[in-house]
Amino acid sequence: MATVELRFSALPEHVRTARLVAAAVARRAGVDEAVLDEVRLAVGEACSRAVGLHQHGGITAPVMVSLIEEEKQFSIEVGDEAPHASPAAPGAAVDDAEIEEDEMGLAVISGLVDDVEVTADEAGGRIRMTWPTASAMLPPV
Repeated sequence: MATVELRFSALPEHVRTARLVAAAVARRAGVDEAVLDEVRLAVGEACSRAVGLHQHGGITAPVMVSLIEEEKQFSIEVGDEAPHASPAAPGAAVDDAEIEEDEMGLAVISGLVDDVEVTADEAGGRIRMTWPTASAMLPPV
């Protein structure tokens, strides 16, 4: 299992770099060429979401991206350190526009990637997106 990790300041201009690196590593891992645009778009959306959460929350910690090559799949994890309080939590400040934007970003990612896992708590959030590699699609010998 090979892993490439990126950490970047929560600035929109760094999202493009994360997209380019993700596409290059996905290609090397054996993700189908026809899917690389989806990889770029999904990573861009996930990173933009993390950057927005960091900027809105005044968080100076970097956004974290892990590109994980496994035997038959390639995964990308985008992590943020923004606290994700549930809207039902007592005393939680809820900004409807912010929630709507967050849900829209997650909907876009879900539309691009078949295998998505989203986790979030008071310590931060993580989006894990997974694609099959060419070795997963080869017929058995």
